[in-house]
Amino acid sequence: MASPRTVTIVALSVTLGLFFVFMGTIKLTPRLSKDAYSEMKWAYKSYVKALPALKKIGISSVFLRKAIGTLELACGIVLTLIPGRPKDVANFILLLLVLIVLFFHQLVGDPLKRYAHALVFGILLTCRLLVSRQPDEEFSEKKSSRGSNGAHSREPSKMKVS
Repeated sequence: MASPRTVTIVALSVTLGLFFVFMGTIKLTPRLSKDAYSEMKWAYKSYVKALPALKKIGISSVFLRKAIGTLELACGIVLTLIPGRPKDVANFILLLLVLIVLFFHQLVGDPLKRYAHALVFGILLTCRLLVSRQPDEEFSEKKSSRGSNGAHSREPSKMKVS
């Protein structure tokens, strides 16, 4: 049977991966929702207007929206389907993207209801990353119960009583 840690990681990976696949697709194409797509276009135009440095270096609202959407889509697919270390890399990239998007929302003065989902999914990404980086309990318990030569330690555990 799978450990609770494994179940948690898989559940968070699939849920977060599918969410970011959905959000990335909305940023790239109006096929899923024309209203959401046009809202994204409007939002990214306001982000570029609020940060003129982006225009100066040649980043348009279309490029910014498509770049973030493509990264969300790609990292969402990795988080959902690819096993191992790439999931943690995708998780980290998505966490950086969420922080960037939160910065943009604050920059234009959006109300909390416009970016609450980004806060929640940023927290979930952080939790997934922290849980996935924790060592397995079984492995660390086995390792600590063995001596330096690999044999089980016969010393009773000492407990401090006050």
